[in-house]
This record gives sequence, C-alpha cells and structure tokens, in this order.
Amino acid sequence: MTFGRQLALDLGHRTAVGREDFLVARCNADAVAWLDRWPDWPAPGLVVHGPAGCGKTHLAHAWRAVSGAGLVAGRDLDPGESARLGGALVVDRGDEAPDEEAFLHLVNVVGERGGHVLITARSAPARWPIGLPDLRSRLNALPAVAVGPPDDAVVAAVLVKMFADRQLRVGEEVIWFLVARMERSFAAAGRLVERLDAAALATRRRITVPLARRVLGEIEAMPKREGEETWI
Repeated sequence: MTFGRQLALDLGHRTAVGREDFLVARCNADAVAWLDRWPDWPAPGLVVHGPAGCGKTHLAHAWRAVSGAGLVAGRDLDPGESARLGGALVVDRGDEAPDEEAFLHLVNVVGERGGHVLITARSAPARWPIGLPDLRSRLNALPAVAVGPPDDAVVAAVLVKMFADRQLRVGEEVIWFLVARMERSFAAAGRLVERLDAAALATRRRITVPLARRVLGEIEAMPKREGEETWI
C-alpha cells in the first residue's frame, strides 16, 4: 500500500492554474472561502496576508484564473497602472509598494469602476508603515484574511501529491524524514521534490532516506542571494 493511501487527511482538492492545484486546509480555508465569494465581496478589494511560503501567491493565481485579473508587483506600482486596469487586479506584495500616491489612486479607481483588487502581503495593512492617511484609511477598510504556515500533515500531503504528479513512488519513511527537516512552505516543498527527482534520475535510483538526506544537505549548503525569498 502506498503512503498516499495510508495518509488520512481531511483536505479538499481544487484546480488552480493549468495543471497546478492546491490543497484546502485549515491554514488557508478562510482565504479560500473569501475568494469563493467573489465577485460578491462587501468591498472593492481583499487583502490576503501571511508568512513567506504559505501559498498566498498560489491562491492569487487561482483567483486570476477565475476573475481574469491582471497582475502587478507592489514594488512596480506606478501612476499609470490604473490606466491599464481592467475589471480586476492582483497586487502581489502590496506592503512593498514604494509609491503610496500610485497605490491610493489605483484603489480609488478600482472602486470607481466597480472592479476588485486582491492584495497579498506579509501582514495586514494595519501593521504597514503607511505615511499617507487616505491610503491607510482605504486599505484598513478592506477585509483582510490571514493564511497560516502549513502544518506537518499539510506539508506531508503536499509532498505526496507533488511526487505523485511526477509519477514517483516514495515511501512513508521518506515523507516524514523530509517533513521533520525541510522549510515549512509550499515553495520549499516544490523545490525539494524537483531536486530529489533530478537526483534520482541522475543516479538511476529510487528516492530513499539517504538520498533525501544528501539533497537536503546540498540545499542547506547553497548560498542564499540577497533579497531572495520563497514563493509566497
């Protein structure tokens, strides 16, 4: 019997972008419920916040697939962004937006046009160091929902699914070995499965605990570039 069948988890499964999907669990259920309510939101926008690697960007891409929303990084916001705005827009890492006037103009235009903006961030707007009073007021008026880091059961389920997507059979002992030692994020799980797949292919061996230990060691030894962060 495979580990995937032994692992009893109360997790939903839904299509996100293309062939990708994500698991609905306690850590993201509230955010998913809000996205499911669109376009019947009580405000012209929604803020989804949580730590790096918790899946905020994945959820945003899932919403884009349904809403047809455009995408812009908070740090790239400029005064002309509102002119390119359609009916919906995702502002990824909105807490990194350097131009508060441009951000305020965008939020105002969204409301005037009856559109919607989904903002992802590390924390709720109430904790952002916003200097522009009008922008602070607008953002604090938007609903804000938290996404938490995945727990062991969710990380294990994600690993099982990612290995299965690559048609890889991995034992239960490998899954729990990885769960106990890896970074707690969906992004880290994806990178780890990719490297394990490549290592198994290169050595023409199945994925075992010794191979997992070696790959984890290689990842830990890799220097992290300044400003680099996991997929949020």
